Amino acid sequence: MRRRTKMPGAPGAPGAPGATRTTRVPRVVLLTDRTQLPAEHCLVETIIECHRAGLQAVVVREHDLEPATRRTLVSELARLPGLWVISSRIPDPAAHGLHLAAHQPAPRPLAGLAQGWGRWGRSCHSRAEVDRAATEGAAWVTLSPFAPSLSKPGYGPPLPELAWADHPLPVLALGGITPENAPRVRAAGAHGVAVMGEVMRATNPGDVVARLLEAV
Repeated sequence: MRRRTKMPGAPGAPGAPGATRTTRVPRVVLLTDRTQLPAEHCLVETIIECHRAGLQAVVVREHDLEPATRRTLVSELARLPGLWVISSRIPDPAAHGLHLAAHQPAPRPLAGLAQGWGRWGRSCHSRAEVDRAATEGAAWVTLSPFAPSLSKPGYGPPLPELAWADHPLPVLALGGITPENAPRVRAAGAHGVAVMGEVMRATNPGDVVARLLEAV
Protein backbone atom coordinates (compact mmCIF):
# COMPACT_ATOMS: atom_id res chain seq x y z
CA MET A 1 0.00 0.00 0.00
CA ARG A 2 1.25 3.48 -0.87
CA ARG A 3 1.64 5.77 2.12
CA ARG A 4 0.16 9.23 2.19
CA THR A 5 2.18 12.29 1.25
CA LYS A 6 0.12 14.65 3.41
CA MET A 7 1.15 18.27 3.03
CA PRO A 8 1.05 20.34 6.24
CA GLY A 9 0.84 24.11 6.31
CA ALA A 10 4.03 25.86 5.30
CA PRO A 11 6.33 26.30 8.30
CA GLY A 12 7.46 29.68 7.05
CA ALA A 13 8.50 31.20 3.77
CA PRO A 14 12.18 30.63 2.99
CA GLY A 15 14.58 33.38 2.10
CA ALA A 16 16.35 33.70 -1.21
CA PRO A 17 17.59 30.35 -2.55
CA GLY A 18 20.70 29.34 -0.65
CA ALA A 19 20.53 32.30 1.71
CA THR A 20 20.49 30.21 4.87
CA ARG A 21 21.85 26.89 3.64
CA THR A 22 25.39 25.69 3.99
CA THR A 23 27.35 24.73 0.89
CA ARG A 24 29.10 21.96 2.82
CA VAL A 25 27.73 18.47 2.19
CA PRO A 26 26.14 17.30 5.46
CA ARG A 27 27.39 14.16 7.19
CA VAL A 28 23.89 12.62 7.28
CA VAL A 29 21.59 12.69 4.25
CA LEU A 30 18.14 11.08 4.26
CA LEU A 31 16.64 9.37 1.20
CA THR A 32 12.87 9.04 1.14
CA ASP A 33 10.71 5.98 0.48
CA ARG A 34 7.16 6.42 1.68
CA THR A 35 6.35 2.75 1.01
CA GLN A 36 8.46 1.80 4.04
CA LEU A 37 6.70 4.13 6.48
CA PRO A 38 4.72 2.66 9.39
CA ALA A 39 0.98 2.73 8.65
CA GLU A 40 0.30 5.68 10.97
CA HIS A 41 3.07 7.88 9.52
CA CYS A 42 3.09 10.23 6.54
CA LEU A 43 6.16 11.30 4.63
CA VAL A 44 6.18 15.05 5.22
CA GLU A 45 5.57 14.71 8.95
CA THR A 46 8.39 12.14 9.14
CA ILE A 47 10.81 14.54 7.45
CA ILE A 48 9.69 17.41 9.70
CA GLU A 49 10.45 15.23 12.74
CA CYS A 50 13.88 14.40 11.32
CA HIS A 51 14.52 18.08 10.58
CA ARG A 52 13.72 18.95 14.19
CA ALA A 53 16.27 16.33 15.24
CA GLY A 54 18.98 18.08 13.20
CA LEU A 55 18.65 16.70 9.67
CA GLN A 56 20.10 19.14 7.12
CA ALA A 57 19.57 17.34 3.81
CA VAL A 58 16.96 15.08 2.22
CA VAL A 59 16.87 13.40 -1.18
CA VAL A 60 13.27 13.18 -2.37
CA ARG A 61 12.75 9.99 -4.38
CA GLU A 62 9.03 9.09 -4.82
CA HIS A 63 9.49 8.75 -8.57
CA ASP A 64 6.07 7.13 -8.98
CA LEU A 65 4.09 10.15 -7.80
CA GLU A 66 2.11 12.21 -10.27
CA PRO A 67 4.37 15.10 -11.38
CA ALA A 68 2.20 17.81 -9.81
CA THR A 69 1.98 15.92 -6.51
CA ARG A 70 5.73 15.39 -6.43
CA ARG A 71 6.39 19.07 -7.19
CA THR A 72 4.12 20.03 -4.30
CA LEU A 73 6.01 17.65 -2.02
CA VAL A 74 9.40 19.11 -2.97
CA SER A 75 8.10 22.66 -2.62
CA GLU A 76 6.66 22.02 0.85
CA LEU A 77 9.89 20.47 2.08
CA ALA A 78 11.94 23.32 0.60
CA ARG A 79 10.10 25.68 2.95
CA LEU A 80 11.69 24.06 6.00
CA PRO A 81 14.39 26.49 7.15
CA GLY A 82 17.93 25.19 6.78
CA LEU A 83 16.89 21.95 5.06
CA TRP A 84 18.66 21.25 1.78
CA VAL A 85 16.11 19.49 -0.47
CA ILE A 86 17.58 17.41 -3.29
CA SER A 87 15.40 15.97 -6.03
CA SER A 88 16.24 12.43 -7.10
CA ARG A 89 16.58 11.93 -10.88
CA ILE A 90 13.95 14.55 -11.79
CA PRO A 91 14.96 18.25 -11.95
CA ASP A 92 12.58 20.36 -9.88
CA PRO A 93 12.47 24.17 -9.80
CA ALA A 94 11.97 24.21 -6.02
CA ALA A 95 14.85 21.85 -5.25
CA HIS A 96 18.29 22.96 -4.12
CA GLY A 97 20.11 20.13 -5.84
CA LEU A 98 19.71 17.07 -8.05
CA HIS A 99 20.78 13.49 -7.33
CA LEU A 100 21.23 11.32 -10.42
CA ALA A 101 21.04 7.60 -10.94
CA ALA A 102 24.27 5.93 -12.00
CA HIS A 103 23.26 5.88 -15.68
CA GLN A 104 22.11 9.50 -15.92
CA PRO A 105 24.33 12.06 -17.65
CA ALA A 106 25.53 15.21 -15.94
CA PRO A 107 22.86 17.94 -16.05
CA ARG A 108 23.15 21.25 -17.81
CA PRO A 109 24.05 24.07 -15.40
CA LEU A 110 21.05 25.01 -13.25
CA ALA A 111 18.74 22.81 -15.34
CA GLY A 112 15.41 22.93 -13.52
CA LEU A 113 16.98 23.82 -10.18
CA ALA A 114 16.50 26.80 -7.91
CA GLN A 115 18.76 29.66 -9.02
CA GLY A 116 22.16 29.42 -7.37
CA TRP A 117 21.77 25.73 -6.46
CA GLY A 118 23.00 23.95 -9.56
CA ARG A 119 24.94 21.37 -7.56
CA TRP A 120 24.32 17.73 -8.29
CA GLY A 121 25.41 14.29 -7.16
CA ARG A 122 25.18 10.74 -8.44
CA SER A 123 24.65 7.21 -7.18
CA CYS A 124 27.85 5.20 -7.63
CA HIS A 125 28.82 1.60 -7.04
CA SER A 126 32.56 1.58 -7.72
CA ARG A 127 35.63 3.80 -7.45
CA ALA A 128 35.64 4.23 -11.23
CA GLU A 129 32.08 5.59 -11.13
CA VAL A 130 33.05 8.02 -8.35
CA ASP A 131 36.00 9.27 -10.39
CA ARG A 132 33.78 9.75 -13.46
CA ALA A 133 31.21 11.71 -11.46
CA ALA A 134 33.92 13.95 -10.04
CA THR A 135 35.35 14.59 -13.52
CA GLU A 136 31.90 15.53 -14.81
CA GLY A 137 31.37 18.07 -12.03
CA ALA A 138 29.45 16.28 -9.28
CA ALA A 139 29.55 17.89 -5.83
CA TRP A 140 28.95 14.62 -3.96
CA VAL A 141 28.19 10.94 -4.58
CA THR A 142 26.58 8.07 -2.76
CA LEU A 143 28.58 4.85 -2.86
CA SER A 144 26.90 1.53 -2.19
CA PRO A 145 26.43 -0.90 -0.71
CA PHE A 146 28.14 -0.43 2.62
CA ALA A 147 26.34 -3.33 4.33
CA PRO A 148 23.45 -5.73 3.67
CA SER A 149 20.25 -3.74 3.25
CA LEU A 150 16.69 -4.57 4.34
CA SER A 151 15.46 -2.09 1.72
CA LYS A 152 17.15 -4.11 -1.06
CA PRO A 153 17.45 -7.73 0.10
CA GLY A 154 20.16 -9.60 -1.75
CA TYR A 155 21.81 -6.44 -3.07
CA GLY A 156 25.55 -6.61 -2.79
CA PRO A 157 27.98 -7.84 -1.78
CA PRO A 158 29.14 -4.93 0.40
CA LEU A 159 32.07 -3.00 -0.97
CA PRO A 160 35.48 -3.65 0.61
CA GLU A 161 36.81 -1.48 3.42
CA LEU A 162 39.28 0.25 1.10
CA ALA A 163 36.48 1.53 -1.14
CA TRP A 164 35.53 4.49 1.03
CA ALA A 165 38.70 6.59 1.37
CA ASP A 166 40.81 8.86 -0.84
CA HIS A 167 38.16 10.23 -3.20
CA PRO A 168 38.21 13.64 -4.95
CA LEU A 169 34.76 14.63 -3.63
CA PRO A 170 32.54 13.87 -0.62
CA VAL A 171 31.38 10.25 -0.57
CA LEU A 172 28.26 9.25 1.36
CA ALA A 173 28.08 5.55 2.23
CA LEU A 174 24.69 4.05 1.38
CA GLY A 175 23.14 0.66 2.01
CA GLY A 176 22.44 -0.95 5.38
CA ILE A 177 23.40 2.17 7.35
CA THR A 178 22.48 2.17 11.05
CA PRO A 179 23.52 4.23 14.08
CA GLU A 180 25.55 1.20 15.16
CA ASN A 181 27.68 0.89 12.01
CA ALA A 182 27.86 4.59 11.07
CA PRO A 183 31.09 5.13 13.06
CA ARG A 184 32.76 2.51 10.83
CA VAL A 185 31.79 4.56 7.79
CA ARG A 186 33.74 7.57 9.02
CA ALA A 187 36.63 5.40 10.23
CA ALA A 188 36.86 3.88 6.74
CA GLY A 189 37.27 7.34 5.22
CA ALA A 190 33.81 8.26 3.89
CA HIS A 191 32.53 11.80 4.30
CA GLY A 192 29.27 10.64 5.85
CA VAL A 193 26.20 8.47 5.40
CA ALA A 194 23.09 8.37 3.24
CA VAL A 195 20.27 6.47 4.93
CA MET A 196 16.81 5.38 3.88
CA GLY A 197 15.14 2.34 5.41
CA GLU A 198 16.54 2.66 8.94
CA VAL A 199 14.78 6.03 9.24
CA MET A 200 11.76 5.41 7.02
CA ARG A 201 10.77 2.25 8.94
CA ALA A 202 11.33 3.74 12.37
CA THR A 203 8.55 4.42 14.85
CA ASN A 204 10.58 7.41 16.07
CA PRO A 205 12.55 8.57 13.02
CA GLY A 206 13.86 11.70 14.72
CA ASP A 207 15.56 9.55 17.34
CA VAL A 208 17.31 7.54 14.62
CA VAL A 209 18.52 10.72 12.92
CA ALA A 210 19.79 12.13 16.22
CA ARG A 211 21.77 8.95 16.85
CA LEU A 212 23.21 8.99 13.33
CA LEU A 213 24.30 12.60 13.72
CA GLU A 214 26.01 11.72 16.99
CA ALA A 215 27.68 8.70 15.39
CA VAL A 216 29.26 10.56 12.49
